[in-house]
Amino acid sequence: MVVGTTGVTASDVLAVARGGARVELSDEALAALAAARGIVEALAAKPDPVYGVSTGFGALATRHISQELRAQLQRNIVRSHAAGMGPRVEREVVRALMFLRLKTVCSGRTGVRPSVARTMADVLNAGITPVVHEFGSLGCSGDLAPLSHCALTLMGEGDAEGPDGTVRPAGELLAEHGIEPVELREKEGLALLNGTDGMLGMLVMALADLDTLYKSADITAALSLEALLGTDKVLAPELHAIRPHPGQGASAANMLAVLKGSELTGHHQDDAPRVQDAYSVRCAPQVAGAGRDTMAHAGLVADRELASAVDNPVVLPDGRVESNGNFHGAPVAYVLDFLAIAAADLGSIAERRTDRLLDKNRSHGLPPFLADDPGVDSGLMIAQYTQAALVSELKRLAVPASADSIPSSAMQEDHVSMGWSAARKLRTAVDNLARVVAIELYAATRAVELRAGLTPAPASQAAINAARAAGVGGPGPDRFLAPDLAAADAFVRDGRLLAAVEAVTGPLA
Repeated sequence: MVVGTTGVTASDVLAVARGGARVELSDEALAALAAARGIVEALAAKPDPVYGVSTGFGALATRHISQELRAQLQRNIVRSHAAGMGPRVEREVVRALMFLRLKTVCSGRTGVRPSVARTMADVLNAGITPVVHEFGSLGCSGDLAPLSHCALTLMGEGDAEGPDGTVRPAGELLAEHGIEPVELREKEGLALLNGTDGMLGMLVMALADLDTLYKSADITAALSLEALLGTDKVLAPELHAIRPHPGQGASAANMLAVLKGSELTGHHQDDAPRVQDAYSVRCAPQVAGAGRDTMAHAGLVADRELASAVDNPVVLPDGRVESNGNFHGAPVAYVLDFLAIAAADLGSIAERRTDRLLDKNRSHGLPPFLADDPGVDSGLMIAQYTQAALVSELKRLAVPASADSIPSSAMQEDHVSMGWSAARKLRTAVDNLARVVAIELYAATRAVELRAGLTPAPASQAAINAARAAGVGGPGPDRFLAPDLAAADAFVRDGRLLAAVEAVTGPLA
């Protein structure tokens, strides 16, 4: 992965954070770093105070710092700001955090020396992952504590995880990989801390996961429609064309592709005639589509943020070094919260379909709870309880973090975004949504198989076959259910459900 002054993409972030891709700095980036550093050093030599170069920080910015104390100032800001608490955050989050800070450093807008940027790349390439804690960012002035823990590792201080997964003193890990700790100079400590990199990295990864989950939810909705003997006429393209939300049309098209060739659809007028299917079935594309459109907006915000150089102060192309408020995380925080709302609603409608499959009064001929011998067997009764608990938690996680603000730094930083918190709860929401979709898959595949004498769509049958091969059990007497649900969760989460269906339908939208 070659990092230049611009052009980092979401795919690049995923490759480094999850794929362990190596990072190199382009000649263009090294030249930009050197040029910006020259400007900072010229300002540092002047008697006039410049924020971040020759002053304190935040509410202490009024103090002019003499030349002999400036290196200590930069070390101190890293040490004092590395004040996180709570559980460690995931390795992929920390790698995304470091890579995105390196991306901004290489823009030539921060005034960091090329040698510091090289060390950042070396730490990533060595598989050294700083210990970063859950709490410590308010999402304004950057993800301060998380980024400070990363900067501390560059200095050879604090703890980090080695490539073998063992947490050890960072200095030992750097020495083992032949990496010299950095000696920070003017502006550099501040430049390593002032970014929205943590919340942005988590946004990028959430969008990648949600892309798989929304397609998987279209599949499970189609399976539920089949199992309930519903009609696919509501998915006709001409119906969705007159309400032209792109996500809605894509979701309806996906469901229609999955249902192609099914003998189970269109029986809503048989023994117990229905004029229409329930909303949870009929309105599946409208709900999933709204979430897809929310994802599209969030992706646009992520792309803009990936193209940004977030620091304070910044080195401008004309050589000025100016303070700014670009570190405020509001743009990212809002869409993180929007996505959590959409995830909660997608989980909610999926749970309603599952409950309908299990209720003999609404399932149109399926056995109660899809049990083998109802009364002796409880079937999937408690699987739905688990799904309901997950959906309830999703609703709590949908309460926006970005609607809150708490003053800090002696009222200098008197409005903050809480974007890191929004990102952390979105990660939990995405995990829970995968479990909800997995339970719908588990119920719907069992229900389809219980419709004896009617052949499901080829894509549906492919999903069922792949699920069974993955250890997701089918109909039968009661058994220990947790392993089946865990297998279904893994089957959805890692994309095998989507791959099995797309092998029949071609790529879903």
